[in-house]
Amino acid sequence: MTLIATCHCGATRVELPHAPKRAADCNCTFCARTGAIWGYYSPDEVSIVSDTSGKFYSASRNGNEHHFCTNCGIQTWGVSPDWSSLYNDDGSPKGGVAGVMPTTKIFAINLRLIDDFDWSSVTVEKLDGRNSW
Repeated sequence: MTLIATCHCGATRVELPHAPKRAADCNCTFCARTGAIWGYYSPDEVSIVSDTSGKFYSASRNGNEHHFCTNCGIQTWGVSPDWSSLYNDDGSPKGGVAGVMPTTKIFAINLRLIDDFDWSSVTVEKLDGRNSW
């Protein structure tokens, strides 16, 4: 079942093939302000059908991009290194090797932008990004 995420004005549309396998409610200083709940997808699963400008915000130099609609301002999606491939949710390294940069990317889609989303289809993890990163 295809899911469609749209910003408030409809200028940004993202198509997803299914409900995410993983979702997060992060309390970092950025996510807490946007109110987004993020569903995670590999790059080949996401289709950005329309995007108002291609503009994004990044609070770091690590390749984290937070995209938003320049018409209505809604936080829509993001792309970043796939930190979960090398690090646990608490920030500790998997396999004991710290300081390694992931080579793969992951897309985060604001699940609040999907009308009538079935929240029972996904477990939303609480992430302590404020203290872990």
